[in-house]
Amino acid sequence: MPGEVPVTVAVDFPLYVVSGEESGDVLVAAEGVEGFFVAPEEELSEVAFLRAHEVERGRRRVEDAVLDVMNRRREKVGEYFIGRVVLGDTGVEAPGGNFSRVAYRFFGNRCEYPEAERIWRRWASGIALEKGEWLRWPVSYQSAWLHVVQNSWFTSNRRAARYGVDDVVYLDGAHISTKSGFFCALGEAVNGPGGYFGSNLDALADCISSSCGEGPSVKIVWRDFQASQEFLDSAFLDSVAGVMREFRVDFVTC
Repeated sequence: MPGEVPVTVAVDFPLYVVSGEESGDVLVAAEGVEGFFVAPEEELSEVAFLRAHEVERGRRRVEDAVLDVMNRRREKVGEYFIGRVVLGDTGVEAPGGNFSRVAYRFFGNRCEYPEAERIWRRWASGIALEKGEWLRWPVSYQSAWLHVVQNSWFTSNRRAARYGVDDVVYLDGAHISTKSGFFCALGEAVNGPGGYFGSNLDALADCISSSCGEGPSVKIVWRDFQASQEFLDSAFLDSVAGVMREFRVDFVTC
């Protein structure tokens, strides 16, 4: 079937698969990528795919390319729309038809969170995420963790809404020192490990409004709030409280 990736050798996951958005035809399927997960100031025109199992050399240019992140069950867990790509150097073909390096010129989007590459490897492992796992990573990774959470959430066709069943959820202020950390903690509290419940204030409002009328409203208790106040600016905290009031969420700090 179009878009399927035949894998007949031991594969290191995630598997990165670039295909045409409309056609679904695979251009390259590889175990690694260089130059895609980079800070904006470090972007180069070329992105290289490493240990490629499949390369379509007959089609050198695609205008609507999509990069999929696949897990160990060869299920899509993440997706990036790239746009125009042009095949460059395909390197040396190894025995078995694999290529150690395949380069493409990228004219569109990349992921601006370099740390996301490591986090996607965790997502693609097939092992269930654990509560509080985002806290085991350096604080500097929290924006990237939130990015992967959001990307994966919508890739799996879930809505910006509450899926959890708890009537009361708790946030631990001792662990919330960044805005991204707040949304990581809130998403997990409401929707479980790896859960999403907004990545900014507008997205938070979307999640709350989408959940209205779908069962009992959730009560949010922010414990040790004073600890978070030491790190988060008052304007952000006031805005969070304002969103909660607007949608009549029972929001308690203590």
